[in-house]
Amino acid sequence: MDRKTRLIHTGRPKGGYGGSVNPRITRASTLLIPEAEDLYKTGAPTYGRLGLEAHRALETGLCELEGADHCFLTPNGLSACTLAAMALVKTGDHVLVTDSAYGPTRRFFQRTLTRLGVSHDFFDPTLRHELGHLFKPNTTLVFLESPGSLTFEVQDIETIAALCNERGIRTICDNTWSAGLHCQPLFLGATVSVQALTKYVVGHADGFAGAMLTNDPDAANALERLTADLGQSCSPDDAYLAQRGLRTLETRMQQHERTGLAVARWLEALPCIERVAHPALPTHPQHEVWRSQFTGACGLFGFWLKPTSPGNQRTLLNSLNLFGFGFSWGGFESLLIPCDPQLRRACDILGRGEGSLYRVHAGLEDEADLISDLQQAFEAAGLV
Repeated sequence: MDRKTRLIHTGRPKGGYGGSVNPRITRASTLLIPEAEDLYKTGAPTYGRLGLEAHRALETGLCELEGADHCFLTPNGLSACTLAAMALVKTGDHVLVTDSAYGPTRRFFQRTLTRLGVSHDFFDPTLRHELGHLFKPNTTLVFLESPGSLTFEVQDIETIAALCNERGIRTICDNTWSAGLHCQPLFLGATVSVQALTKYVVGHADGFAGAMLTNDPDAANALERLTADLGQSCSPDDAYLAQRGLRTLETRMQQHERTGLAVARWLEALPCIERVAHPALPTHPQHEVWRSQFTGACGLFGFWLKPTSPGNQRTLLNSLNLFGFGFSWGGFESLLIPCDPQLRRACDILGRGEGSLYRVHAGLEDEADLISDLQQAFEAAGLV
């Protein structure tokens, strides 16, 4: 059965939910238990925070999507990243973190885990076999994100996971860019795959959710315990939005991919563009790694504008009509933001351009309209 068909039908009982094709949104804290002896019954729904129909449908669908045996929902993508990391380390451990990790995830390692006695080092995300030279006797976890935030380095998940598995080191991979559709880190050897469902799974910029997925029973136990101990949960409304978005994920991603590549190729041809960072373009430094571990792309990529005046950059941005300014992505709307103020790196060998970095999210608008909007903005700024 084709994956598109499976995503539509997985987690939905035959005949739907009392005739409805989607599960009910049950906003409940207290659940009344008919018999007193069932209050402490294992496996039965006893408290709303632990999830109901919409949560179970979403978890089942995500396991199908990523080839996972276990799925744990969280309030948002950042909490999925931080809970997974915290669950798999202890005081005295050392963690290697990709230097291209999402900024708030990076901050968590620097601030919270350091305070709890877990040390870390950032590493060049383009390292493959060489990463083994950075392992310490107390290294217990490697945190990956592929492609990386803002600068879109593609990591060799399979090689790194193999290096780690040989030494009993666990790996977490932030898989948000692929939405679990175009890359399966668990199949490539990662211990845990995490996603910000807020992005492409929800798909409409109107909900928050995260997910942690694994096939490792010990990791699953650790994730389940910490999620319970910290009282982390996904709201019923957000779980409903995410499971609904999952049904149309593949169809939407096809359009995001086509539009994103069209816009990226158009930008790459402009003389004022220093470099476009889109993993699906042959000009991307890790394009071959991407081809071997991904089956497609999304609508998110970056580009470096050659050095120009701040005034020209302001005019460029303020002349856009279809591209909005916003820090999230994955919805139907197109976005474009300058990234230099938030770019934080420890390594110097990331292929940064000399100019200014911008991030683009290609939404579901017509690609010709988006390119026309960019054309007039670049013309207004005197850059073409």
